[in-house]
Amino acid sequence: MASLLIKNGRVVDPSLNLDAKRDILIEDGKIKKIGARVFSRRCSRQVGRGAEVIDAKGRLVLPGLIDMHVHLRDPGRPDKETIASGTRAAALGGFTSVCCMANTDPAIDTPAVVKYVRNKAETCGVVNVFPIAAVTRGLKGEALAEMGLMLEEGAIAFSDDGNPIMQADVMRRALEYARQFGVPIISHCEDKNLTAEGAMNESALSTQVGLPGTPSLSESVMVSRDIMLAREFGKVHIAHVSSAASVDLIRQAKRKKIPITVETCPHYFTLTEEAVADYDTNAKVNPPLKTKADLKAIIKGLADGTIDAIATDHAPHNIEEKNVEFNLAASGMVGLETALALVLTYLVDTKALSLKKAVEKLTSAPAKILGLNKGSLKAGSDADVIIVDPKEPWTVDTSKFASKSKNSPFNGLKLKGRVLCTIVGGKVVVRDGKLLV
Repeated sequence: MASLLIKNGRVVDPSLNLDAKRDILIEDGKIKKIGARVFSRRCSRQVGRGAEVIDAKGRLVLPGLIDMHVHLRDPGRPDKETIASGTRAAALGGFTSVCCMANTDPAIDTPAVVKYVRNKAETCGVVNVFPIAAVTRGLKGEALAEMGLMLEEGAIAFSDDGNPIMQADVMRRALEYARQFGVPIISHCEDKNLTAEGAMNESALSTQVGLPGTPSLSESVMVSRDIMLAREFGKVHIAHVSSAASVDLIRQAKRKKIPITVETCPHYFTLTEEAVADYDTNAKVNPPLKTKADLKAIIKGLADGTIDAIATDHAPHNIEEKNVEFNLAASGMVGLETALALVLTYLVDTKALSLKKAVEKLTSAPAKILGLNKGSLKAGSDADVIIVDPKEPWTVDTSKFASKSKNSPFNGLKLKGRVLCTIVGGKVVVRDGKLLV
C-alpha cells in the first residue's frame, strides 16, 4: 500500500486534545506519525518514491467520522439500500465507520446473519461496517437472541431499534447478559401504549393540520424506565433522543453516575414539527420532530455534555413508501451525506458547539461508547482520515446522492462544509468530493 503524506492541514482530533497545524504520515494503512513541520522536504524523501503528498492547506483534517446508528437494509431490501450503496454514501459524508442496525429482513438476530453482513461488507463495502445485532429474536421483544454467539461473529452491541422493548423483564435480562460482555443495549425509547397511530408530534399543530399525534411523553416515559434499569442492571445507550423532557431526565441521571450514554440526530437540532405542516413525508421520522423548545433543549444537551454523540439514524425508504398519504408513509430520512454539513452549519457556525466538541461527538465519543478502536489519529491507529473544507457552500441535491434512497427534507437547502477527501485504512476512496470506488 502506497504511503500518504497529508501536509499543512488544521488537524482537529479531540482524542489527542489537538487543534493545530500538523502533518500526517500514513504507511501500510496506519497513522505512522503526526507532527508540526516534521515532514520537511528532506524528511518527505524518507516516505518513499511512491508516496503521495496531499496538500491540505486551508482545510480541516479530522479522524474519520463514526456513525453509530445506520440502517443499511441488507439483507432484505436492496431497493432501499445495499451495503455497497450505503457505504459509498457514508464515504461521501466523511463517515469511515458505520454501525448498522438489526431491523433487516431477516433481522440480524442470529450468528449466521451477523457473519453475512460482515462478509458482505468486506466484499463490497468501502468503509468499515460494524453490525449491531438484535436483542430479541425477530425483534419481537420477547425471547433473547443468541447474544454471546453473535458477539463472537463480530456484533459490537445490541438493539431492537425500530421497536421498543416493551417488557421491562426482557430489558432487564438483556442488560444483565450484555453486562457480562461489557457492551451496551441501545434502546429505542417509545411507549407503544401511548403512540397508537400517531403520525407526528402531538400538539396544537397536529390538531390544526388534522394528523394524529404522538405525545412527547411516549419517549420520556421509556427513557425514565431505562434509566432506572441501567442503575440496577447495566449500561444503556439511548438512541435518537428528541425531547426536552428526556434531556432533563438524562441530565439528572448522569449527575447520579447512572451508566447511560445518549445520541441525537441532526434533524432534531435543525428541524421542528413545522417541517411536516405541509405534509412533507420526508420529514416524517420516529421519534417525530418536536417543538422549538425541544430543539433548543437538544442543542443545550449537546453543549453541556448531557448528549454524548451525534448519529444520523440514516433510514432509506423508496419513493413508493414516501409518496403516499402522510399517515401511511414510512418513518425516517437519509442522513449520511448531509450530517457533517448540518453540524458545521447549525452548531459550529452558530457557536452552539466548538469545532473540537462537534468533532468529538462524531468520532471519539461514539468510539468510546461502542468500544471501537477508531476515531483517533494517534500513531498506530488505522488510517481513517477525512479532509474537509469547512466554509465551502453547497446546495443539497438528493438526485446526486450515492444512497439508493432520496428521502431527505433537506433537498435544496444551502449548507456550508464539504468533505473533499475520505481515506479508509490508508486508501483514498473520495477525492475532490467524488467517489473513486
